[in-house]
Amino acid sequence: MKNKQPVWVSFLGLSLLASACNKDDGDMNMPSSPTITIENVLDSRPLVESGTFKNTGSSPVIMPGESISIRFSAGKGQAVSFATMYGWSNDLFFAPANPGIKVYKDDGTPIEGDVSGQIMLWDNGTRINQAPGASVTHPGTAETTAKNVTAVNGTDSQGNTYAPASSLMKASLHYNGNSIFTLTITNTSGGTSNPTPFSPGVWAVSYAAGGNLLSPNPLYESGKPSANGLTNIAEMGDNSVLGNYIQGQTGIFTPLSPILVVVYNGIDNPIYQTGEKDRGQGLKKLAQTGDAGELAAYLKTVKGVKNVYVLPAPNTTVLLPKSGMQAGGKVSQQLSITSGDRIAIATMYGLSNDWFFASKGNGTDASQAGDISGSVGLFDDGTAADQYPGAGISQANFGGTPQPENKNIMEVPNPNAFTTLPAIPNIIKVTLQ
Repeated sequence: MKNKQPVWVSFLGLSLLASACNKDDGDMNMPSSPTITIENVLDSRPLVESGTFKNTGSSPVIMPGESISIRFSAGKGQAVSFATMYGWSNDLFFAPANPGIKVYKDDGTPIEGDVSGQIMLWDNGTRINQAPGASVTHPGTAETTAKNVTAVNGTDSQGNTYAPASSLMKASLHYNGNSIFTLTITNTSGGTSNPTPFSPGVWAVSYAAGGNLLSPNPLYESGKPSANGLTNIAEMGDNSVLGNYIQGQTGIFTPLSPILVVVYNGIDNPIYQTGEKDRGQGLKKLAQTGDAGELAAYLKTVKGVKNVYVLPAPNTTVLLPKSGMQAGGKVSQQLSITSGDRIAIATMYGLSNDWFFASKGNGTDASQAGDISGSVGLFDDGTAADQYPGAGISQANFGGTPQPENKNIMEVPNPNAFTTLPAIPNIIKVTLQ
């Protein structure tokens, strides 16, 4: 990750002590050596938010003089894209150049006001163009073609002329605070040489991780064939097919920070307690930046704590989720335990302000075997104001500075104020073998 992003510290735990033991001596405290494995099993999606839009009046079409608004969250480097049909055409559509409308300046200041200059007119490449106007041939009978999506800069491939997109459509941004924006699209084509209605459309915001957008071309790609239902919008103003497609591409994406594992005996879970404030022992740093080093160092001084580990992922610093055919990240550690020992873990929900996964209650009996993912919950540390996970300017993934708050540690509700999460075992899997 880039400057000011989380310092995912790789911290090696204490060496395990080997202890010889005669299996016939009847010692009930004979050490055993199970292996704990933590996996990011999230079936991730590239879009953090998406949706459809239409006129809310008697007709879904946006006529000259009418407007629609889109509300969304975004962090630095993210952009909002949309697509809507140039109604009086065979297959033209309006959309910003990829990856979409930029919503922050390079210094992280939200952009507000007129952003119409980022809107372009595009030829879907599936119908032969005619002179734009109310008398264009219905798409069902218009002559077809098989070309790539291309920009219309003043004239199309048939020599038809068009006013600049920015004179036909006004787009303006308003910043609502807490990384939430409203984009308003107004049909300003009335009185120009190209009056036209706008169709119902779609919009999307891509996740960003490590400074890179996961879906830099969320709705179309210039120079490539139209795909995923964009043709239905460009030819007929039907946003249902592409809307369903992007809905399937929208969901949760998050890495897990290096995993803190602690083995203890005779004490309560030493990492945290729900209903209490953060203890100032390093959990805040783990929950906000993914750096477990401070908390690990503290836990080594706690009476009753036997071993502390911080498990980095092989060849990287975080456990990435599943993506396509690529499996999610996984780490393992052999432990040394005796009767009565308990285990607790903690790791940051990487694309959040201060959420962390951790063993619930007083951790897990270390003598258990098998899948213990059900013992893990997702918690809010209460030290940083929440924003949409994966789309908040003050989140560490965007190099942000947390907005401090002072609340008790609580389990994150699901659904919550921002999104609906998969079941926790569908995000993080923990096994003891």
